[in-house]
Amino acid sequence: MLIAGFPAGAWGTNCYLVAPAAGEECVIIDPGHQATAGVEETLRKHRLKPVAVVLTHGHIDHVASVVPVCGAHDVPAWIHPEDRYMMSDPEKALGRSIGMPLMGELTVGEPDDVKELTDGARLELAGMQLTVAHAPGHTKGSVTFALPEAADIPPVFFSGDLLFAGSIGRTDLPGGDMAEMLDSLARVCLPLDDSTVVLSGHGPQTTIGQERAANPYLRQVAAGLGSVDAPRRGM
Repeated sequence: MLIAGFPAGAWGTNCYLVAPAAGEECVIIDPGHQATAGVEETLRKHRLKPVAVVLTHGHIDHVASVVPVCGAHDVPAWIHPEDRYMMSDPEKALGRSIGMPLMGELTVGEPDDVKELTDGARLELAGMQLTVAHAPGHTKGSVTFALPEAADIPPVFFSGDLLFAGSIGRTDLPGGDMAEMLDSLARVCLPLDDSTVVLSGHGPQTTIGQERAANPYLRQVAAGLGSVDAPRRGM
């Protein structure tokens, strides 16, 4: 299994390219602000051929490069229907008025081929199976992607802006909801094995076991104690 990731743009959003091995087909996860050059460099370095872009949610820091990346390689983009509008109307997703500057000139809009994600779907892409879990809280259409354990790697969990090392995604932007966030943490994250590697939308990788032991939000959810007053991250 090959997983190559890099932080892109002003928000440092993690973009991941996932393939069975170098020289094979791959899936691109969250090509955000200024990610195009990093995507192309990683494709060349590992001799990869993209077959799809999949998106954990619709915020501009995760989708800003979807149109050029999909267009350059003639591949579809997958997104949950409740976040689809954000690709064409990023200001609305951030509580801005239409026409306000947003990180200079960005290419907004939908690629030619958009496919919609559903909870529990198993995407067979690039010879891999990505399991989708709808995980609202950061946005209404937030999702996560899980790869099963393989011979050479433990299970891998692409958490988007649901779960970070030591924190969770913010819930104060339009579509955010703390009660939904806590429910998603309990329903999606807690059942995962401690060995599961967490690759999030921002920051370093971690494991479910580490977060179960040290993340104040996950600890409180596991204990059934509700909300926590601690810092949150993400755009």
